[in-house]
Amino acid sequence: MMRTAFTFLILAVLSLSAAVGSPAPSAKSRGSARATATHSSKKSSHAAAGNSARASGRGSRRRFARGIGRNRRARARAASLHGMRVVPTPLAGSLESLTRQNDKTEGDGLERILDEDDLADRIARKMLVPVPASASLTVNGDLPETHRYCRPWTAVFLGDLAKIHAAMFHKPLEVSSAVRTVEYQERLRRTNGNAAAADGDVVSPHLTGATIDIAKQGLSRQEMTWMRNWLLPLQQAGKIDVEEEFKQACFHITVYKSYVPADADVDAAPAKDAPVKAVERRTRRNSAGQA
Repeated sequence: MMRTAFTFLILAVLSLSAAVGSPAPSAKSRGSARATATHSSKKSSHAAAGNSARASGRGSRRRFARGIGRNRRARARAASLHGMRVVPTPLAGSLESLTRQNDKTEGDGLERILDEDDLADRIARKMLVPVPASASLTVNGDLPETHRYCRPWTAVFLGDLAKIHAAMFHKPLEVSSAVRTVEYQERLRRTNGNAAAADGDVVSPHLTGATIDIAKQGLSRQEMTWMRNWLLPLQQAGKIDVEEEFKQACFHITVYKSYVPADADVDAAPAKDAPVKAVERRTRRNSAGQA
Protein backbone atom coordinates (compact mmCIF):
# COMPACT_ATOMS: atom_id res chain seq x y z
CA MET A 1 0.00 0.00 0.00
CA MET A 2 2.70 2.44 0.98
CA ARG A 3 4.66 1.35 -2.06
CA THR A 4 1.77 2.16 -4.45
CA ALA A 5 1.25 5.60 -2.93
CA PHE A 6 4.92 6.32 -3.25
CA THR A 7 4.89 5.30 -6.92
CA PHE A 8 1.97 7.65 -7.65
CA LEU A 9 3.80 10.50 -5.91
CA ILE A 10 6.91 10.00 -8.02
CA LEU A 11 4.86 9.96 -11.25
CA ALA A 12 3.13 13.20 -10.25
CA VAL A 13 6.45 14.95 -9.52
CA LEU A 14 7.87 13.82 -12.85
CA SER A 15 4.80 15.12 -14.72
CA LEU A 16 5.02 18.50 -12.98
CA SER A 17 8.74 18.77 -13.79
CA ALA A 18 8.08 18.03 -17.47
CA ALA A 19 5.41 20.73 -17.61
CA VAL A 20 7.63 23.33 -15.98
CA GLY A 21 10.64 22.38 -18.17
CA SER A 22 8.84 22.91 -21.55
CA PRO A 23 9.72 26.53 -22.40
CA ALA A 24 7.16 28.84 -24.14
CA PRO A 25 8.12 30.17 -27.60
CA SER A 26 10.59 33.00 -27.24
CA ALA A 27 9.87 36.58 -28.31
CA LYS A 28 12.63 36.25 -30.89
CA SER A 29 10.96 33.23 -32.47
CA ARG A 30 7.60 34.98 -32.54
CA GLY A 31 9.19 38.06 -34.21
CA SER A 32 10.91 35.88 -36.79
CA ALA A 33 7.63 34.22 -37.67
CA ARG A 34 5.90 37.57 -38.05
CA ALA A 35 8.75 38.89 -40.26
CA THR A 36 8.55 35.82 -42.46
CA ALA A 37 4.80 36.27 -42.87
CA THR A 38 5.20 40.01 -43.67
CA HIS A 39 7.92 39.34 -46.26
CA SER A 40 5.76 36.75 -47.96
CA SER A 41 2.85 39.21 -48.06
CA LYS A 42 5.02 41.99 -49.54
CA LYS A 43 6.48 39.63 -52.11
CA SER A 44 2.98 38.63 -53.18
CA SER A 45 1.95 42.31 -53.41
CA HIS A 46 5.01 43.20 -55.53
CA ALA A 47 4.35 40.28 -57.83
CA ALA A 48 0.72 41.32 -58.27
CA ALA A 49 1.74 44.94 -58.96
CA GLY A 50 4.32 43.81 -61.51
CA ASN A 51 1.79 41.63 -63.30
CA SER A 52 -0.67 44.55 -63.37
CA ALA A 53 1.98 46.96 -64.76
CA ARG A 54 3.00 44.48 -67.46
CA ALA A 55 -0.64 43.97 -68.44
CA SER A 56 -1.20 47.74 -68.54
CA GLY A 57 1.95 48.20 -70.69
CA ARG A 58 0.81 45.54 -73.14
CA GLY A 59 -2.59 47.23 -73.36
CA SER A 60 -0.99 50.64 -74.03
CA ARG A 61 1.23 49.17 -76.74
CA ARG A 62 -1.77 47.52 -78.38
CA ARG A 63 -3.76 50.78 -78.29
CA PHE A 64 -0.78 52.69 -79.73
CA ALA A 65 -0.39 50.14 -82.52
CA ARG A 66 -4.10 50.34 -83.32
CA GLY A 67 -3.85 54.15 -83.46
CA ILE A 68 -0.92 53.96 -85.90
CA GLY A 69 -2.87 51.49 -88.03
CA ARG A 70 -5.90 53.79 -88.18
CA ASN A 71 -3.73 56.77 -89.16
CA ARG A 72 -2.03 54.78 -91.92
CA ARG A 73 -5.36 53.58 -93.28
CA ALA A 74 -6.73 57.14 -93.24
CA ARG A 75 -3.66 58.42 -95.12
CA ALA A 76 -3.96 55.59 -97.63
CA ARG A 77 -7.62 56.41 -98.27
CA ALA A 78 -6.80 60.10 -98.73
CA ALA A 79 -3.92 59.27 -101.07
CA SER A 80 -6.14 56.95 -103.10
CA LEU A 81 -8.86 59.59 -103.36
CA HIS A 82 -6.54 62.33 -104.59
CA GLY A 83 -4.17 60.22 -106.61
CA MET A 84 -1.20 61.01 -104.36
CA ARG A 85 -1.30 64.62 -105.55
CA VAL A 86 -1.92 67.83 -103.72
CA VAL A 87 -5.31 69.34 -104.52
CA PRO A 88 -4.52 72.62 -106.34
CA THR A 89 -6.33 75.88 -105.70
CA PRO A 90 -8.70 77.25 -108.37
CA LEU A 91 -6.93 78.60 -111.46
CA ALA A 92 -8.22 82.12 -111.01
CA GLY A 93 -7.96 84.66 -113.83
CA SER A 94 -6.28 88.05 -113.77
CA LEU A 95 -5.71 91.08 -115.97
CA GLU A 96 -2.13 89.84 -116.45
CA SER A 97 -3.45 86.53 -117.77
CA LEU A 98 -5.94 88.21 -120.12
CA THR A 99 -3.21 90.54 -121.42
CA ARG A 100 -0.93 87.54 -122.02
CA GLN A 101 -3.69 85.75 -123.95
CA ASN A 102 -4.11 88.79 -126.22
CA ASP A 103 -0.36 89.10 -126.78
CA LYS A 104 0.17 85.41 -127.52
CA THR A 105 -2.81 85.02 -129.87
CA GLU A 106 -1.61 88.12 -131.72
CA GLY A 107 1.85 86.52 -131.85
CA ASP A 108 0.21 83.42 -133.38
CA GLY A 109 -1.08 85.71 -136.18
CA LEU A 110 -4.75 85.51 -135.16
CA GLU A 111 -7.15 88.32 -136.01
CA ARG A 112 -10.40 89.22 -134.28
CA ILE A 113 -13.48 87.96 -136.09
CA LEU A 114 -15.73 90.93 -136.73
CA ASP A 115 -19.20 89.63 -137.60
CA GLU A 116 -21.15 86.65 -138.97
CA ASP A 117 -19.97 87.23 -142.54
CA ASP A 118 -16.34 87.31 -141.41
CA LEU A 119 -16.97 84.14 -139.36
CA ALA A 120 -18.56 82.30 -142.31
CA ASP A 121 -15.61 83.25 -144.55
CA ARG A 122 -13.08 81.83 -142.09
CA ILE A 123 -15.09 78.62 -141.70
CA ALA A 124 -15.23 78.25 -145.50
CA ARG A 125 -11.45 78.66 -145.73
CA LYS A 126 -11.02 76.10 -142.91
CA MET A 127 -9.27 78.57 -140.68
CA LEU A 128 -11.80 77.36 -138.12
CA VAL A 129 -12.90 73.73 -137.65
CA PRO A 130 -15.90 72.22 -135.83
CA VAL A 131 -15.59 71.55 -132.10
CA PRO A 132 -14.87 67.75 -132.12
CA ALA A 133 -18.17 66.63 -130.57
CA SER A 134 -18.25 62.93 -129.64
CA ALA A 135 -19.47 60.56 -126.95
CA SER A 136 -16.85 62.11 -124.65
CA LEU A 137 -17.42 65.77 -125.63
CA THR A 138 -20.77 67.54 -125.99
CA VAL A 139 -21.55 71.11 -127.08
CA ASN A 140 -23.95 73.57 -125.45
CA GLY A 141 -27.20 73.21 -127.36
CA ASP A 142 -27.90 76.95 -127.08
CA LEU A 143 -24.86 77.87 -129.19
CA PRO A 144 -25.66 78.85 -132.78
CA GLU A 145 -24.33 76.32 -135.31
CA THR A 146 -21.75 78.77 -136.65
CA HIS A 147 -20.43 79.36 -133.10
CA ARG A 148 -19.53 75.70 -132.59
CA TYR A 149 -16.13 76.22 -134.22
CA CYS A 150 -12.56 76.79 -133.00
CA ARG A 151 -8.97 76.88 -134.24
CA PRO A 152 -7.55 73.52 -135.43
CA TRP A 153 -5.02 73.23 -132.57
CA THR A 154 -7.78 74.06 -130.08
CA ALA A 155 -9.77 71.16 -131.54
CA VAL A 156 -6.76 68.87 -130.99
CA PHE A 157 -6.56 70.02 -127.37
CA LEU A 158 -10.29 69.39 -126.85
CA GLY A 159 -10.01 65.90 -128.31
CA ASP A 160 -7.10 65.09 -125.97
CA LEU A 161 -8.82 66.49 -122.89
CA ALA A 162 -12.14 64.75 -123.57
CA LYS A 163 -10.49 61.41 -124.37
CA ILE A 164 -8.48 61.25 -121.14
CA HIS A 165 -11.37 62.58 -119.03
CA ALA A 166 -13.77 59.96 -120.41
CA ALA A 167 -11.25 57.18 -119.72
CA MET A 168 -10.98 58.38 -116.12
CA PHE A 169 -14.60 59.24 -115.29
CA HIS A 170 -16.75 57.55 -118.00
CA LYS A 171 -18.77 60.67 -118.77
CA PRO A 172 -18.50 63.55 -121.27
CA LEU A 173 -17.33 67.12 -120.83
CA GLU A 174 -19.34 70.02 -122.26
CA VAL A 175 -18.08 72.94 -124.33
CA SER A 176 -20.27 75.81 -123.17
CA SER A 177 -18.76 78.46 -125.49
CA ALA A 178 -16.35 78.58 -128.42
CA VAL A 179 -15.71 81.16 -131.15
CA ARG A 180 -17.38 84.56 -130.91
CA THR A 181 -17.51 87.64 -133.10
CA VAL A 182 -16.95 91.24 -132.03
CA GLU A 183 -20.59 91.86 -132.83
CA TYR A 184 -21.72 88.93 -130.63
CA GLN A 185 -19.37 89.95 -127.77
CA GLU A 186 -20.82 93.47 -127.70
CA ARG A 187 -24.32 92.03 -127.31
CA LEU A 188 -23.10 89.61 -124.64
CA ARG A 189 -21.56 92.40 -122.56
CA ARG A 190 -24.96 94.08 -122.29
CA THR A 191 -26.34 91.02 -120.45
CA ASN A 192 -23.20 89.52 -118.87
CA GLY A 193 -21.07 91.89 -116.81
CA ASN A 194 -18.41 89.15 -116.54
CA ALA A 195 -17.76 89.20 -120.31
CA ALA A 196 -14.49 90.76 -121.49
CA ALA A 197 -14.37 93.76 -123.79
CA ALA A 198 -15.03 93.48 -127.52
CA ASP A 199 -12.65 96.26 -128.59
CA GLY A 200 -9.47 97.90 -127.35
CA ASP A 201 -6.01 96.52 -126.58
CA VAL A 202 -7.25 93.81 -124.21
CA VAL A 203 -10.34 91.94 -125.44
CA SER A 204 -11.94 88.53 -125.12
CA PRO A 205 -9.70 85.90 -126.78
CA HIS A 206 -12.90 84.11 -127.87
CA LEU A 207 -12.85 86.59 -130.77
CA THR A 208 -9.88 84.73 -132.31
CA GLY A 209 -11.46 81.25 -132.18
CA ALA A 210 -8.54 79.92 -130.09
CA THR A 211 -10.53 79.92 -126.83
CA ILE A 212 -13.21 77.60 -125.51
CA ASP A 213 -15.09 77.30 -122.21
CA ILE A 214 -15.58 73.94 -120.46
CA ALA A 215 -18.65 73.90 -118.22
CA LYS A 216 -18.08 73.12 -114.54
CA GLN A 217 -21.70 72.23 -113.93
CA GLY A 218 -22.05 68.52 -113.18
CA LEU A 219 -18.34 68.00 -112.43
CA SER A 220 -17.60 66.20 -109.16
CA ARG A 221 -14.91 67.30 -106.71
CA GLN A 222 -12.64 64.56 -108.04
CA GLU A 223 -13.19 65.76 -111.62
CA MET A 224 -12.44 69.36 -110.64
CA THR A 225 -9.21 68.25 -108.97
CA TRP A 226 -8.25 66.17 -112.00
CA MET A 227 -8.98 69.06 -114.39
CA ARG A 228 -6.78 71.46 -112.43
CA ASN A 229 -3.96 68.92 -112.21
CA TRP A 230 -4.18 68.24 -115.96
CA LEU A 231 -4.41 71.87 -117.07
CA LEU A 232 -1.87 73.52 -114.75
CA PRO A 233 1.29 71.85 -116.18
CA LEU A 234 0.18 72.80 -119.71
CA GLN A 235 -0.22 76.40 -118.60
CA GLN A 236 3.18 76.35 -116.91
CA ALA A 237 4.68 75.03 -120.16
CA GLY A 238 3.14 77.95 -122.09
CA LYS A 239 0.84 75.76 -124.21
CA ILE A 240 -2.41 77.16 -122.83
CA ASP A 241 -3.79 79.77 -120.45
CA VAL A 242 -6.58 78.89 -118.02
CA GLU A 243 -8.97 81.05 -116.03
CA GLU A 244 -11.64 79.56 -113.81
CA GLU A 245 -14.81 81.59 -113.99
CA PHE A 246 -17.32 81.29 -111.16
CA LYS A 247 -20.28 83.42 -112.12
CA GLN A 248 -20.63 81.48 -115.37
CA ALA A 249 -18.99 78.38 -113.79
CA CYS A 250 -16.51 77.29 -116.46
CA PHE A 251 -12.85 76.70 -117.29
CA HIS A 252 -11.95 79.43 -119.79
CA ILE A 253 -9.05 77.99 -121.83
CA THR A 254 -7.02 79.67 -124.57
CA VAL A 255 -4.93 77.21 -126.59
CA TYR A 256 -1.79 78.31 -128.45
CA LYS A 257 -0.37 77.01 -131.72
CA SER A 258 2.56 75.47 -129.87
CA TYR A 259 0.22 72.86 -128.35
CA VAL A 260 0.76 70.75 -131.50
CA PRO A 261 4.01 70.26 -133.47
CA ALA A 262 4.53 72.75 -136.28
CA ASP A 263 4.51 70.00 -138.94
CA ALA A 264 1.32 68.27 -137.69
CA ASP A 265 -1.70 68.10 -140.00
CA VAL A 266 -4.29 69.38 -137.57
CA ASP A 267 -6.89 70.37 -140.17
CA ALA A 268 -7.79 66.86 -141.26
CA ALA A 269 -8.60 64.98 -138.03
CA PRO A 270 -8.81 66.89 -134.75
CA ALA A 271 -7.55 64.06 -132.48
CA LYS A 272 -10.99 62.89 -131.31
CA ASP A 273 -10.15 59.32 -132.39
CA ALA A 274 -6.57 59.36 -131.10
CA PRO A 275 -5.75 56.41 -128.80
CA VAL A 276 -5.56 57.27 -125.12
CA LYS A 277 -1.88 56.34 -124.83
CA ALA A 278 -0.97 58.58 -127.78
CA VAL A 279 -2.88 61.43 -126.17
CA GLU A 280 -1.08 60.82 -122.86
CA ARG A 281 2.30 60.93 -124.62
CA ARG A 282 1.45 64.20 -126.34
CA THR A 283 0.20 65.68 -123.07
CA ARG A 284 3.40 64.70 -121.22
CA ARG A 285 5.49 66.17 -124.06
CA ASN A 286 3.50 69.40 -124.00
CA SER A 287 3.70 69.64 -120.19
CA ALA A 288 7.46 69.28 -120.43
CA GLY A 289 7.58 72.10 -123.01
CA GLN A 290 9.22 69.90 -125.67
CA ALA A 291 6.60 70.10 -128.41
